[in-house]
Amino acid sequence: MNLFEIVKQTVSTRQAAEFFGLEVSRNGMALCPFHDDSSPSLLLDERYYCFGCHATGDVIDFTAKLLGISKQEAAKKLAENFGEFPRPPTQANISKQEQTRSVERLCLCVLRDYLRLLRIWQLRYAPEAPGDSFDDRFAESYQMTATVDHLLDVLLDADGERRKRAVEILTKGGLIYDLQTYVTKKEQEEILIGKEEKFCA
Repeated sequence: MNLFEIVKQTVSTRQAAEFFGLEVSRNGMALCPFHDDSSPSLLLDERYYCFGCHATGDVIDFTAKLLGISKQEAAKKLAENFGEFPRPPTQANISKQEQTRSVERLCLCVLRDYLRLLRIWQLRYAPEAPGDSFDDRFAESYQMTATVDHLLDVLLDADGERRKRAVEILTKGGLIYDLQTYVTKKEQEEILIGKEEKFCA
């Protein structure tokens, strides 16, 4: 695991944005610093996405773009600003407890990315008028948001046994890895849709 991966697993774009002076609302929205934004259009959590200019990426991309520096410089700056990150242990001395924490972090990251995607779908594909048929993506966001929220609450706040049970459910049959692949694919589709909308505007 390199510095880029450690930083991305440790610092969210929301934490970085607040550190660099952006005002972020409770629901994770802020004025986008990358275009002339009159109302909050930037969604911040583990990653970031702007509904106005369609800028998107991880915490390192955000910091590099915000400060006008390279990604390498951004990763180093985040490491300095948020404290020294421990060097990752070698495979030979990774304990069972550390492996469990690693899987929990993976589940958190994937679920947060999925929740961000669901929120985008909820806004982008909401029916324009009562009686309009639901886009499949809006329907999925409507059906899954509460479930994903609950799982995140369990992983963040529940006692050890409930967290363990949630991780077992998420990893059974490779579910969390399939979800990770699904979310990555759908995020790329949304980026392309955003670019097409911007081109056609």
